[in-house]
Amino acid sequence: MKNMTLQELYDYLNSPEFKDVKSGNIFYNYYIYQYSAAKEYEMQRQIVVFKQNLERPSSFINAMLLDLFQAFCDYLKTERFGPDSLFDLTLEDDKTQPDMVTQELSTEANSDNFIHYVHDRIDEHLKINDGLNKPYIFIHGVGKMFPYLRTNVFLTRYEKYNDTSRYKIILFYPGHQEGNSFSLFDTLEDAHTYRATLLVNQ
Repeated sequence: MKNMTLQELYDYLNSPEFKDVKSGNIFYNYYIYQYSAAKEYEMQRQIVVFKQNLERPSSFINAMLLDLFQAFCDYLKTERFGPDSLFDLTLEDDKTQPDMVTQELSTEANSDNFIHYVHDRIDEHLKINDGLNKPYIFIHGVGKMFPYLRTNVFLTRYEKYNDTSRYKIILFYPGHQEGNSFSLFDTLEDAHTYRATLLVNQ
């Protein structure tokens, strides 16, 4: 199997069948598009282009762009300890206790509080009253979450909030699959792919 080209991916996202949230696997709505880690910045730009093109009158789709790392930073800013946010405390502690900070960030990234925060962000997007369809949640920035949160752990923990009747999650992954595992940045083992469907040419 070969990765879809960017044009093939866009055509697939824009196809009547795929943008119907009731098509495909109605019990599992995670889809992964893999790309070379060397093309990270190009892919970031391309995701924005996808969103802009899907909003045209021919498609009427408002895809949500969710940078998982930025969402994590936003979440840390909402968690407060006295007058300071966890984000500010982390920046300060990282100067003297980097190992402790790494462990604390990993704990927060894997917490149900953070996963629920992501769910709330998605729910807010779906409730926007703009007259556009919202079948897609584009999740990117997963590489920046390493080593705090592995992709398969995020997908597993989000499952209890996942609503397959409302959207499809398209996760953009900077790496490739090796057997039943991901290889983040094409070099780091990122554990099992779980039950996600790879967006490839059959």
